Amino acid sequence: MKHTDIKEVFSKSDFIGQTVTVCGWVRTARNSKNVAFIELNDGTSLKHLQIVVDKASDIDFEPALHLGTSLKVTGEVVEARQGSVEINAASIDVLGTCPPEYPLQKKRHTLEFLRTMPHLRGRTNTFNAVQRVRSIMAAALHEYFQSKNFVYINTPLITGSDCEGAGEMFQVTTIGYSKEYDNEEEYYSSDFFGRKAGLSVSGQLEGEVAAMAMGKIYTFGPSFRAENSNTPKHLAEFWHVEPEIAFAELPDIIEEAESMIKFVIRRVLDTCPDEMKFFDAHFEKGLIERLEDLISHDFATVTYTEAIKLLQESGEKFVYPVEWGCDLQTEHERYIAEKVFKKAVFVTDYPKEIKSFYMKQNADGKTVAAVDLLVPGVGEIIGGSEREADYEKLTAAMTERGMNLELYSDYLDLRRYGSVPHGGFGLGFERLIMYVTGVSNIRDVILYPRTVGNVR
Repeated sequence: MKHTDIKEVFSKSDFIGQTVTVCGWVRTARNSKNVAFIELNDGTSLKHLQIVVDKASDIDFEPALHLGTSLKVTGEVVEARQGSVEINAASIDVLGTCPPEYPLQKKRHTLEFLRTMPHLRGRTNTFNAVQRVRSIMAAALHEYFQSKNFVYINTPLITGSDCEGAGEMFQVTTIGYSKEYDNEEEYYSSDFFGRKAGLSVSGQLEGEVAAMAMGKIYTFGPSFRAENSNTPKHLAEFWHVEPEIAFAELPDIIEEAESMIKFVIRRVLDTCPDEMKFFDAHFEKGLIERLEDLISHDFATVTYTEAIKLLQESGEKFVYPVEWGCDLQTEHERYIAEKVFKKAVFVTDYPKEIKSFYMKQNADGKTVAAVDLLVPGVGEIIGGSEREADYEKLTAAMTERGMNLELYSDYLDLRRYGSVPHGGFGLGFERLIMYVTGVSNIRDVILYPRTVGNVR
């Protein structure tokens, strides 16, 4: 049906005095002696559009006052208080009625309560704002990479190899539970693909294949991890941004990651001022100032070894002990970013034992050319590395970890046929949204969260 977005009504002054038709859901309504007021929202704007109904008119307004009811309203746009606009209704059509037991009433609901109704929570201010910011951030990521000659690649979601080598993959099968097979080999050979298959934990390996042909590529799609981590930072299904760059070394990867983060945050601050003010007021005081400060400074860089020394000399009592060779925990990451550097910081050159098999081995024989980006308030939001381009070193690292080299034959061929220095990084999209909005639980920045024990 022909109608005007509510966002357009708010943003264009030339609508004043014009008759328009808008659609939306009733957020609030009140009925006074001579006039009825309806707050309408169609999802295009954080602000609700006030509909004014003159009770002396012949409009049947009573059915339109119920929360959650969907309406089509036609009327004249007029100036309202504080420089805003409203509509004097000439006609109201109820598109969909809503009963009194509609669960989203006027009171402020907790995020935990709203998680029980993912199909409705998008109609609240919080999730309305989150999804619009998410949309702008996704568009900004595509714009950033496209403007720098990256090619957008769609990597497979079903794979026969585990990128991380950690075994935390969801199995893909058409057989399911069965007692018909004597062993695992017989079971998988009878399955759809004739071998063991799973949902991809990362598109990196296939991304490297593409980068070896097109130079600079990026993927932006879902990844799946069967990690039994029921924390505010983990999802079983999340969206993953993974650029891969040929003819690049670790400093080039670091430079690209910093540039990308700053571009996306700048775009959100410029494009979503109302949403960001909402998050600043209701989720994290000083959020906008924090983000402006982050992108106005160069990010710091420190080696893992230097970071361990800083933590050990800090005098802080950490829950997890700090020693060279340990994997940095969130408390360590946040201390480095918030207390030591007071800004975003790249940590480089981690011990090879705690990083993935594909990372370039440094000359010291103990570390690899890995990098994590730590930000105040969250900790790690990006993990990356220069990739091992030497065939012999890569196969040795894989053999040492007991990996089946046959499953990675295509990947290894890249090191045999015109290998080049290259690298990339992975960004968990939902974690970046958490950081930008101040929303503290990852379940609240995705439409349908998939977590341990939850697949609604």
